[in-house]
Amino acid sequence: MPNKLKIKELEIIKDEIGPVFILETYDPKLNFTGYLVIDNLNLGVGKGGIRMTPNVSSLEIFRLARAMTFKNALAELPFGGSKAGIAVDPTLISLEKKRAIIESFSRALRPFVPKHYIAGPDINTSEREMQWFAEANGSWRSATGKPANYCMDIFGKGEKKCGIPHEFGSTGFGVVQALKVAAEFADVDIKNATAAIAGFGNVGTFAMKHLDEIGVKTVAVSDRQGTIYNPKGIDYKKLMSIKDSGKSILEYKDAKQIGREAIYELKVDVLIPAATPDVVNETNYKKVKAKIIVEGANIPMQEKYEEYFHKNGTLIVPDIIANAGGVISSYAEYRGYNPKRMFETVEAKIKKNVRTILAASKKENRSPRKVAMDIAKKRILSIKSRVL
Repeated sequence: MPNKLKIKELEIIKDEIGPVFILETYDPKLNFTGYLVIDNLNLGVGKGGIRMTPNVSSLEIFRLARAMTFKNALAELPFGGSKAGIAVDPTLISLEKKRAIIESFSRALRPFVPKHYIAGPDINTSEREMQWFAEANGSWRSATGKPANYCMDIFGKGEKKCGIPHEFGSTGFGVVQALKVAAEFADVDIKNATAAIAGFGNVGTFAMKHLDEIGVKTVAVSDRQGTIYNPKGIDYKKLMSIKDSGKSILEYKDAKQIGREAIYELKVDVLIPAATPDVVNETNYKKVKAKIIVEGANIPMQEKYEEYFHKNGTLIVPDIIANAGGVISSYAEYRGYNPKRMFETVEAKIKKNVRTILAASKKENRSPRKVAMDIAKKRILSIKSRVL
């Protein structure tokens, strides 16, 4: 699978940005290894989710933490960049053991949380795990993405702050806001556009929901088992009914089943990689036919492939802009916003950032990522680190 490829040329980079801390934890009783990379703290406390996957590594967590550094800077949030990971296959353990692992990891990170790092949901962690993490840490501020019914009294104000779970779909919502702007630059008629969504988790499901609302026809969807394809479109409600029952999307009857990786080669207007890293890679990048790629997942491809697409006329909206809805939602929870204000903030920030970066990309004939990185670096390096 693409996300398991060994990418020899990649390594943890140590430069003027970071990383400030690279931590590895181990629990001998529960037999798991955890990782935390706090990349940069210039703009504020480190922010990034915790993923739980069997093959997660310190290199993967560093790459994700660096992406969060730039993502938070571009969204003009008072956060630095961080990421955490737990090397466990959650499908092979009980719910009780998963909770014990999350709680153990939280306790191990107490010297850094919430002083230098605030957790959030990611692959195989959700609002439930964020409540476990916060309770084990002992601080409300140790995690965002907590359940909406998990609240804290605001001392002396007679009010409550409550969680804003990522299960509200802020990331998928933001991906579609990014697409709305990108379609204008790519001269794609949004109401007659077709889309393929690679990955049908929290990001992919909500991306499809909001695509459906604006008239984009989703013709292909993939999960771990494979891809379903129907050029006439896939019914969102029927597909969600199957997913909600715990079954694979391959149970959907009104579509053809094709290989999991075949989704990247379909002729569609929009491709949304919405799951794991490096799904577009040396094996398939020349076969991608989409006019627009909106990166719903973190680091779905290396920068060199983005440069290839830019030179060949495919418009890329990089992850550090396109999928910032999740961390903007985290900021909203951190500030005590209600969900309505959260969605308004996500839409405003993402549309503004995508428009600014794509306009500069077009004017300067540079890839959107290069433009975005320059902006982010200037913001980050103009302020000294707050860690010392």
